[in-house]
Amino acid sequence: MAATYTFDIFTSLDGFGSYEEPGDWGGYWGKQGPELLDHRARQFADPHRMMFGATTFREFVAMTAAADEDSEFFDPWVQSMRNMPTTVVSSTITDTSGWPDATVASGDGVEIVRQLKDESDVPLRSHGSLSLNRSLLAAGLVDRIVVSVFPVLTGRYGSAPVFGGVEGIDLELLDSTVLDGRTMELVYHPELHRLTDAIFPTR
Repeated sequence: MAATYTFDIFTSLDGFGSYEEPGDWGGYWGKQGPELLDHRARQFADPHRMMFGATTFREFVAMTAAADEDSEFFDPWVQSMRNMPTTVVSSTITDTSGWPDATVASGDGVEIVRQLKDESDVPLRSHGSLSLNRSLLAAGLVDRIVVSVFPVLTGRYGSAPVFGGVEGIDLELLDSTVLDGRTMELVYHPELHRLTDAIFPTR
């Protein structure tokens, strides 16, 4: 049986994955709480293979280097994620020394993930990595999207639109959870939207 692939992403309510200065929210837009952190820790307690694109991997390695004792980097779920086997899809990264068990796979990300889904004995999961996951959504390789919606409008400070440029996708809601009374986690099964004559009649 093929391994499942989960695209895991944090977003503001207006659809941005990050923000630019002079925004000053900090990690999680400052909205993390004990329920969210415990929930994430449970999700990352079971073995997975993490999948990253080059940009997200570089950002995580930089976070590692810059982390102090109060950094969100030391949240238990982040440390669990960091210690999982990891595949980085990149033609430019050669040094993975900032990540304990990372290997680089060079080539077409769609084909790399397709092969790993056939071969892996543990589920595949990606956090961030927007370009990679847009390609995988278009190829129909994403089994679940886990969207954590934080209660903030990033507005003009927003950057990295999470779903900007994706193909039309229909979503089946599988689960929803409110954490700390403010952050919503939504779990979807995605399917590429197929246009029909009922919507656009053939002339």
